[in-house]
Amino acid sequence: MNRTKKRILHVVITLVVIAFGAAAFLVLTAGKPQLKRTKPPVPVPMVRTLIVKTGPQVVTVRGEGTVKPLREIQLVPEVNGKVIYISPALVDGGGYKNGQLLLRIDPVDYELAVTLARARVKDSESRLKVTEEEAAAGRDEWRLLYKDSADADKEPPSLVAKEPQLAAARAKLAADRADLRKALLHLERTRLTAPFNGRVSEENVDVGQYVSTGKALASLFSTEAAEIIVPLDDASLYWFYVPGFTPGSGPGAMVKVSAHIAGRALTWSGRVVRAEGKLDERTRMVNVVIYVDKPYATMPPLAAGLFVTVQIRGRTLENATVIPRAALREDNRVWVVDRDSRLNFHRVKVARLESRHAIVSSGLEDGDMVVTSRLNVVTDGMKVRVVPVKGKEPS
Repeated sequence: MNRTKKRILHVVITLVVIAFGAAAFLVLTAGKPQLKRTKPPVPVPMVRTLIVKTGPQVVTVRGEGTVKPLREIQLVPEVNGKVIYISPALVDGGGYKNGQLLLRIDPVDYELAVTLARARVKDSESRLKVTEEEAAAGRDEWRLLYKDSADADKEPPSLVAKEPQLAAARAKLAADRADLRKALLHLERTRLTAPFNGRVSEENVDVGQYVSTGKALASLFSTEAAEIIVPLDDASLYWFYVPGFTPGSGPGAMVKVSAHIAGRALTWSGRVVRAEGKLDERTRMVNVVIYVDKPYATMPPLAAGLFVTVQIRGRTLENATVIPRAALREDNRVWVVDRDSRLNFHRVKVARLESRHAIVSSGLEDGDMVVTSRLNVVTDGMKVRVVPVKGKEPS
C-alpha cells in the first residue's frame, strides 16, 4: 500500500469516529428534559432589633479627671538651727495625725533667750515698783509742804510726781514682756507639728542638718478630703446643679467616682461643690470641682494624682428611653419594625448623646422594636427578617 492510500484510509477512519461521536451526542441529548426558566425570590434582609422600654430615665453626665488633695503645703521652719529629731512619719508617703511632732530644731539657744528675757522682765518690774514708790513719796511731800496754801488741792507737778520716770519704766516693762513673748514664740517654733491629718509627698531633710528660716523641708498634703477637677462642655452643665454656677439651690449633684488601682476596680461617693468660674480659653470647657470625703479611709485609697472617671447624677426625664448610639440614624431617625415585619422610619427627639448610647425623650413607644444593625439599602416600609438582640439595654 502506497502512501496515498494510507492517507485516504486515515481520513476515512477519522470521519467515521466523528460521525459516531455526533450520533452518540444526539442520542444522549434527546433524552434530557428541557430546563424551565424560573424567577428567583427577592431576598429579605435580616436585621437585629432591640425592644425598648420607656419610663423615667436619670441623665448621667460622664467625665474624667485627676485627684488632687484638698490642702497641700510646704513644711517651712520659722527659726534657724540644727535638726535634732525627725519623726518616722516624715518620709515620702508617710502618714501623720493633726498635731503630731514632725521635726524638732535644737532649742538650747532659744531656751537661753527665754531665760534672759524673763530676767529683764523681772528687772523692769522691780524698777517700775521703785519708781512708783518714789512718785508716791513725792506726792506726799508736796501735800505736806503746801497743805496750808491755796495749791494744796492741786496735783503736784509732773516732775515731782515722777510721771516721766513712771512712763519710761512702764514702757520698758512692756518692751521686755514683748521680748519674752517673742523668745517663747521662737522656742515654740523649734517644734514643727502637723497642721492636719495627712501624708508626706516629698521630704528633703535629715537629723544634724542646719536649716534656715524659709527653706522648705517637706511637702505635706491633707488626707481628710480630696478634689477632682473634671472639664465638661457647656451642654453637659445643663443637666445637673453646680453651686454658684448654674441655677438652683441646695447641695450639688451626687457623683460616683470610679478608678482602677492595685489591680482592683473601686468606687467612691462624691458631690459637686463648685466650678472654677471661667471657661478654658483653649478648650472652651468649664472645670467642675468634685469633693470626696475621707479618700484614704479605704485600702487602696483614692490616692492623689490618680486618674479617675466620674458619673454625675443629673436630672430625671419622664417617659424617655435609652437606645444604642448605632440605632440612631441621620437626621435623628430610628428604624422601627412593626408587627408585619416591615421597617418604618420614626423621627425622634434626642435629649442627650453619649459615646455608646442616646437618650430619646419622645418619638418611641414602649415595646417598639428598634433596628440596631446597618443596611446598605433601606426604604420606608420594606420587608425584613427580625433577629432580636440578646442581653440588657445599654445603661
